[in-house]
Amino acid sequence: MKRSNNTGGTSFHGVTLTVTPQQLIDALGEPEYFSNDGSDKTNMDYSLETEDEIAFTIYDWKEYRPLQMDEKITFHIGGFSYSQSVEAKNEVLRLINNK
Repeated sequence: MKRSNNTGGTSFHGVTLTVTPQQLIDALGEPEYFSNDGSDKTNMDYSLETEDEIAFTIYDWKEYRPLQMDEKITFHIGGFSYSQSVEAKNEVLRLINNK
């Protein structure tokens, strides 16, 4: 999995991932955006590509509070389609489960 500049136009298709912020950081590295003060619609955002070059985003949505690093949060996955979002979620879960 690598960082992506090709996520423009992705959107939420109802696919979510419930994990801790620390699990994401451990599996994916530091997010591109991380301002964990609750003042914006998101606290952390990733722009990534799967091994098959499917571009997607992962972000918390409207928590409006600082996130605890060990609390489970429902993150949204943005993609170009529902099926690509599901594929991205599955790849992220594999990375998390292999940590």
